[in-house]
Amino acid sequence: MKWTVRIIQGLLAVGFIFFSFMKLSANPMQVEAFNDVYGYGTGFMYMVGAIELVAAIGLIIGFWKKGLAAFFSAVLMVVMTGATFTHLIAGQGIGVAATPLVLLILTAVVFFGHRKTREVAAA
Repeated sequence: MKWTVRIIQGLLAVGFIFFSFMKLSANPMQVEAFNDVYGYGTGFMYMVGAIELVAAIGLIIGFWKKGLAAFFSAVLMVVMTGATFTHLIAGQGIGVAATPLVLLILTAVVFFGHRKTREVAAA
């Protein structure tokens, strides 16, 4: 289980670095989505991108500092919960909302995987 969690953690870190750069570089597709589809504005897009980038870096550092991996996966769980509901509320359907939902599940695996390892180590 330990290696499964680590592999998922690494894949999430790489993915969220990519997703954050799409937002932080003002990718036209992201700008249109945040402004026109979701109604949040570019300021919120930059904030989400920054949170994703910091959390991805936290997941990477979390390979050495286990507590950080659990914390930043929890942060990403909150972000992905918001993204899932945003897609659904915007009327994009479950097909579009499935991506953040899968990422939410994967971040939960990392979160609970690190909590379980910490509990076993403490016992």
